[in-house]
Amino acid sequence: MVLRRERIWLKGCLIVLLISLSFGLIHRLTTPAVSQQLELFEAVWKTVNDNFYDSEFNGVDWSAMGEQYRSRVATAESPTEKVALINQMLGSLETSHTHLYTPEEPAYYQLLGIFYPRIPDFETQLAERFPEGRLEYAGIGIVTREKAGTTFIKAIFEGSPADKAGLQVGDQILSVAGQPFHPIQSFLGKAGQPVNLQVQSTLNASSQKQVPVTPVLYDGITMFLEVMDNSIEVIEKAGKQIGYVHIWSYAGDQYQEKLEDELLYGRLSEADALVLDLRDGWGGAPLTALNLYTARGPSLTSVGRDRTRVTHHSQWKKPVVMVVNDGSRSAKEVLAYGFQQYDIGPVVGTTTAGAVTAGRAFIMPDDSLLYVAVADVYVDETVRLEGVGVTPDEVIPFPIEYAQGSDPQKERAIATALTLAQ
Repeated sequence: MVLRRERIWLKGCLIVLLISLSFGLIHRLTTPAVSQQLELFEAVWKTVNDNFYDSEFNGVDWSAMGEQYRSRVATAESPTEKVALINQMLGSLETSHTHLYTPEEPAYYQLLGIFYPRIPDFETQLAERFPEGRLEYAGIGIVTREKAGTTFIKAIFEGSPADKAGLQVGDQILSVAGQPFHPIQSFLGKAGQPVNLQVQSTLNASSQKQVPVTPVLYDGITMFLEVMDNSIEVIEKAGKQIGYVHIWSYAGDQYQEKLEDELLYGRLSEADALVLDLRDGWGGAPLTALNLYTARGPSLTSVGRDRTRVTHHSQWKKPVVMVVNDGSRSAKEVLAYGFQQYDIGPVVGTTTAGAVTAGRAFIMPDDSLLYVAVADVYVDETVRLEGVGVTPDEVIPFPIEYAQGSDPQKERAIATALTLAQ
């Protein structure tokens, strides 16, 4: 009887020991995996904790928010789900310039193109991903918008493959090479090779068509200056010349320098009025950008041997109309505010994004890019545009779905400029 009890006791101890060893083995196997899964999360949470402009985190308990999302991220089934959860957490701060971008989206390369030349450490941190310093991705030059599970073209870069192929704003993208559309994967490794897009241009399915487009490599550092150059045109209307330029990004002196050169000496210098399009893209405009329209200074007239007189001005003294929309953000909104406050010219379009904080980019362990609002911003010392935006003088709605290339905002801006030029 005693021996039987001892055997039962020994058997129980052995089972407990095996269970303990199993749990230890499982712990050793899973802890590194969980730790690796959470590496990005922890880096994002800490970077925001240390750098977000408001120590009260806009009323959010940031520590509690971290605990809430940490367990969810640990069990995320894919990198896409993990990033989506992290961005949900960042979204709880309800603050612009606070988002995690990955190499799976064009915005990653575009935003990186703004900060890469300005932050020396970025070149070292991203040496393996961009060994030659070119922040390239293959694309066709479109901005898309998701609505009810469908993808529409919201905007098209001037001179882009999409533009040349005849794609239009409002086209619904059904597939790319027979596969669902993805802004990066659809064109990865296909630069210089025709790719077939299946699109639908109206509500009627009979408008579906296949459009061959040849992707190109876009460099986040240089692309927007090239697109800006391609956008410049002079439109003849009722005996007047209306100049037009689309500034997709204002984050760098090169854009203002390009604008001034074209207005004062180049293709737009003879125009009777200007349409300045600041829709979509990125902000970053210098505070001196409006001096072109408001500052006073002498003109310079040169007289050659043939007695021909050529007069150069240091300011744009003719009418100017600005176009904005919900994609006009950051410093572009400050410019729209200035246009209205200082009577520079009318603003046309829809209310701007209301995204006016100062952001800084940080490289995360997996090379993703974390954008963090590091300072609050006030215009004229007391006016806060964050969460508010700028409402245009002429509000012109622009429903993009199946717009078939029409652009009522640009058309109204041209008509307004023409009126002012009379």
